[in-house]
Parts: sequence; structure tokens; C-alpha cells
Amino acid sequence: MLFRYAYPGGVWIDLERPTEEEVHDIAQEFSISERLETELFTPTPTPLVANDAGVTFLALHFPTRGGADGEVRDQEVDFAIGKDFVITVRYEVIAPLHNLRKVLEAQKLIASNAAMTTDVLLEVLFAHLYTSVRDHINQASESLTHIERDMFNGRERTTVRAISNTSREFLHIEASLANQEGPLDRFLKALESRGAFGASFAERAERILSEHAQIARLAKTYRAVATELRETNAALLEARQNEIMKTLTVITFGVLPLELIALIFGMHELGTPLENNPDAFWIVLAFMFGIGGLMMLFFSRRRWL
Repeated sequence: MLFRYAYPGGVWIDLERPTEEEVHDIAQEFSISERLETELFTPTPTPLVANDAGVTFLALHFPTRGGADGEVRDQEVDFAIGKDFVITVRYEVIAPLHNLRKVLEAQKLIASNAAMTTDVLLEVLFAHLYTSVRDHINQASESLTHIERDMFNGRERTTVRAISNTSREFLHIEASLANQEGPLDRFLKALESRGAFGASFAERAERILSEHAQIARLAKTYRAVATELRETNAALLEARQNEIMKTLTVITFGVLPLELIALIFGMHELGTPLENNPDAFWIVLAFMFGIGGLMMLFFSRRRWL
């Protein structure tokens, strides 16, 4: 699927799940080398920066949730930038670029008195992509609030898996953003060194890098919060287990004397007290209840129960 948006002085071409013929036609139209044409048509497993015949190429991977299971996966976006054109290639539907296309089609991207240039469009593209990543991080951070509430409401066992899943999600986002850092910096410096976009591009490049760095710090911060919640949850679980063990120990300690009394009076040896007393059972039972009550009172005063 090919989307073409012309602006004063240039054009944005967005290719979604392109065929080999579509990529070849675009490469011929904008004089893109065969090497970069191959990179545009085939997925790139790692971030890549390349320069060839006045065209700067960048392949980046952006984290996103992978459906109902909540797993995080990467979506690749390829950029080919010339002086008067921006080409983006993606191999699946990527929400921020799809939404930007709708905005441009409705002519709501910029004010009517503003001028669109290639460097402005490039900044807008990265702004939409990183805003989507930020929304993903904020959505994942909401689960931390639910986890914290459940954790302090006595559901420590059920939150163990939730904390692990959320922490893994932030870790994946952080790793994806870390992989982008070097290639993105080299890409923007390559564009700046060409001088095709004027002196103002340095400021735009700085804003793009700042947005990336801010989102990376945000993901790192929330991952640290998830780590703290995991440690707190582990401490609460340990405290609960200690309370259970203490309760069981006290109960065992309280039952042992009663078992000893029952064992002594159940020996039926000569000279056993109360053996011939018709009320022996009730007397022994009352004695055991009295001993048990005194022990429970003692445990309560010592706050063992």
C-alpha cells in the first residue's frame, strides 16, 4: 500500500507492506541506489544507518504490545531521506504513522499559515513515533498502580507474576530504546553534515534526541519502580510466611502439653490417678481445658497470637 503526501518543496512516501515492484518504482523515481533499495524491501534485524548517492537510510525498531497476550515486540520502520523527500517503509500496520496519514489527509497537522519542509516532516514523524512509545510506557505504568494496591490488600501471591510481566515489559522497551541511541545519533549527524536542511536542523535534531532520551529515562524509572515493588512484595510474602510459621509453632506448643496429659491418663497402669473415678473423663477434660486456656492467655499477653 502506497501513500503519497506532497508538501511545498517535497513529498512524503509511506509504503506499508510494499511489494518488490512498488519499492523498485520508488527507488527509480528518487534515484535510490540498488543497495538501499534492497534494504527498503527486506526487513533489517538490527538498527542500521547508511549513506549512498545523497540519500541517508535509517532502520529503527520501535517497541509495541503484541496483541492480547500483552507481549512486547518490535516494529521496524525504515527511513530514506533526501533533500526534498521522505520515504518510510513498514512491514505491518504501525499505529502512529497510520494516524499521521489520517491527520495529513484531513489537513489538520499544522496551522494553515505554517510552511512544511522535509526537516519539519521528519521531526513530526519522530514525534508521532515517540509519542506512541510514551503512551505505551504510561499504559504499562498504570498496571504498577493496580499491583501496588493488590499487594497491600493481602494479595501478595497473585502479584508476583504481574510484577514480573510488567518489569519484563519495561526491560524490553528500555533495550529497544538503547539500541536506537547510537544509530539515531549517527543518522541525524549525517543529515546535519550534508547541510541540506539549513542551520535550523541542528535544533530539530536536538529535539528528536531529547525526546528519545526522555522516553528512555521514563522507561528506566518505571522499571526501577517495578523492581522496588518486587522487593517490597517479597518482603511482605516473607513477613506473612513468618507469621504463619509463628502461629503454627504456638499452636503446636500449646497442643503438646494436652497430648501429654491425655497420654498419661490413657496408660491404664496400676495407680493411675482417677482410674476408678466415674467422673474421671470430665475431670481430665476440664483440667485439659483449664491448662489450654491458661496457655492461650499466656500466649496472648506475650502477643504470640
